[in-house]
Amino acid sequence: ILRKELSEELNNILDYWKTFSQDNEYGGFVGRRDHFNTLVPEANKGIILNTRLLWTFSATGNFRQDKSTVEIATRAYDYLKKFFQDRKNGGVFWELDYLGNPVNTRKQIYAQAFAVYALSEYYKLTQKEEAKSWAVSLFELIEKHGRDKENNGYLEAFQQDWSPIEDMRLSEKEDNSAKTMNTHLHILEAYTSLYKVTGEEKVKEALQNLSILFLEKFYAEEIQHFHLFFDVKWNRTNNIVSYGHDIEAVWLIIEAIKTLNDPDLLEKANMVAVAVAETFLKEGYVKGSGVINEKNLESGKLDTDRHWWPQVEAMVGLDFAFRLTKENKFQEAISDIWEYTKSQIIDRENGEWHFRVNEKNKPYTNEDKLGMWKAPYHNSRACMMLLK
Repeated sequence: ILRKELSEELNNILDYWKTFSQDNEYGGFVGRRDHFNTLVPEANKGIILNTRLLWTFSATGNFRQDKSTVEIATRAYDYLKKFFQDRKNGGVFWELDYLGNPVNTRKQIYAQAFAVYALSEYYKLTQKEEAKSWAVSLFELIEKHGRDKENNGYLEAFQQDWSPIEDMRLSEKEDNSAKTMNTHLHILEAYTSLYKVTGEEKVKEALQNLSILFLEKFYAEEIQHFHLFFDVKWNRTNNIVSYGHDIEAVWLIIEAIKTLNDPDLLEKANMVAVAVAETFLKEGYVKGSGVINEKNLESGKLDTDRHWWPQVEAMVGLDFAFRLTKENKFQEAISDIWEYTKSQIIDRENGEWHFRVNEKNKPYTNEDKLGMWKAPYHNSRACMMLLK
């Protein structure tokens, strides 16, 4: 039943984005649709949405051959190349206006990583050497400018010309920290994909280094969580833990280390994965009510909103934990979270999924259905991972 429902929902997600995301007036994809799926005219276009669209349609094209999926992936690739690419300084811009003119030219490492992830997947789909070469060149820019040669890890952001920038935040909601678990996590997934398509030693070294960083710097064994925010010298800058990022990291780290073919590191990652999944079930998951957002370790205060993406990342992460332990509690939680997602997160009226709902399952109508941070990557990827 779960296989059938996930397959149907993958179709629904793809149908929504095929129908409502394409910008037939100005090219590429529209920048925003509100909660009610109403188009916001002349909205700016963000790199995260556009790279995630490229990844999603490339990945679904690799998952199952579908001509229209390949066409939309190529549309995304062409737009990225023509408008988001910084031909002078290298890298990709953060934001364009609706006509494709750059309006925010900062170099966020998170965004460069997403471009690597998407381009690697697109190369797998098309075997287009240009896409792979571009992915490798972005990898080299991340390593040259983003990697902290003195203290290890990756800095968050730079000016357009790769000079230092004071405000490194991904969004106004974030702490202005030099290094974050979130950015490192998406570099990890990007380098995993890039290593699969290139086999290059320099990518392997960077991926191995990242995997060790997760197990030794980000992971806190005493609380079985990953810490989120750090300064340049790896001092923690706040006490928030994110349940979605915890459980997403579980499976992305294992996938990275499997790609490296490092049995000793994999054994350690498996132990961490089970420990984090156990804590996640106790703290972040509410039976019958899905996955909550965050916890402040200092005050104990919870953010009990249910965002769309932690629900499905939990299903994948818990599936990995189940495979490692064969304990039924993980599988039971997967089924329960899926039932919650179907009844409260999937938007039966306006299409696709709610961005977030509150503790009483009331949707936030000020959040976008499609926007800078609302894309089909988390939910389509989870469907494909679980179906595989």
